[in-house]
Amino acid sequence: MWSKFMPVPLALAAALSLGAAPAPSVPSGADARVTTAFTLPGAKVYPEGIAADARTGTVYVGSYADGTVYRARPGARSAEVFLPAGTDGRTTANGLRVDARGRLWVTDSTKGVTVYDTRTGSRLARFEVPGNAPRFVNDLTVTPDGAAYLTDSVRGVIYRVTPEQLAAGDGPLLVAYDLTPALRPRPAGGFSLNGIVSDPAGRFLLTVDMPQGELHRVDLRTGALSRVTLTGGDLTSPDGLDLSPDGTLRVAQNVPNTLTRWKLSPDGTRGRLTGTLTDPSLQIPTTLTHRPGRTLVVRSQFDKDGPLTPSTGTPTAFTIASVRGF
Repeated sequence: MWSKFMPVPLALAAALSLGAAPAPSVPSGADARVTTAFTLPGAKVYPEGIAADARTGTVYVGSYADGTVYRARPGARSAEVFLPAGTDGRTTANGLRVDARGRLWVTDSTKGVTVYDTRTGSRLARFEVPGNAPRFVNDLTVTPDGAAYLTDSVRGVIYRVTPEQLAAGDGPLLVAYDLTPALRPRPAGGFSLNGIVSDPAGRFLLTVDMPQGELHRVDLRTGALSRVTLTGGDLTSPDGLDLSPDGTLRVAQNVPNTLTRWKLSPDGTRGRLTGTLTDPSLQIPTTLTHRPGRTLVVRSQFDKDGPLTPSTGTPTAFTIASVRGF
């Protein structure tokens, strides 16, 4: 998530202060088992985003540090480089998604999003935020109609790329929803929106306000904005989201080394906490993707000589965690 518009430690300190972590909790997901799914080659990877191709089982991971995108085929114990650092001028790879047609979407926080053919690695389209004003394009989701929605953590908006825009190729990344009226006040340049998911039926979007620990809903039919009512727990430092077809929302909460699981109401207006897993071996989890039987979680190690300050040491090998029973 390097940004040319603000120093990284200052940008993240407001949202990811190490001093903000709560005391470890006893996990109601105590039966969950955390192991290593696969490793990522490189000494300073600092992974951020993850996406799985539902058709092939292939998993893609993006590097916050230099924009490399890694690929792990089913059963592989080590990922390989799929898109090298600097591809298409990209210096970060924040949010990743593979859509229903097997296209890989990769965000670059300082510019926008690029779409790739997962079979050949060729670039299909690129969409950039117009102008030079500060921005931080963070995470994205793709709805059943093929539209992509992307959060901007600095501007507090959600961008949209329509199927028609994608078919036309490169273009501007334009605002679809401005959430600033619904967000709590924050310092100028401070972070807000982060992870985002969409209802499998295409009715609404859900996105988190990371420093406030709030979950927001966007009605895709009316454009109405609302705050999701959460019961049974809270969201401290929420980052990546994953929404299963059965209405289970899983959240990576980075600084507390926590995963939470929520049961949403059918309309997405309410959520009830059903599971919590706090484990230091998650190593500052940023994003996650759930498949039947396990959840894959990015171990960012941002606190190990990475963007989080102060550093708590040097990083070990960079890996993706596999969590079963959650």
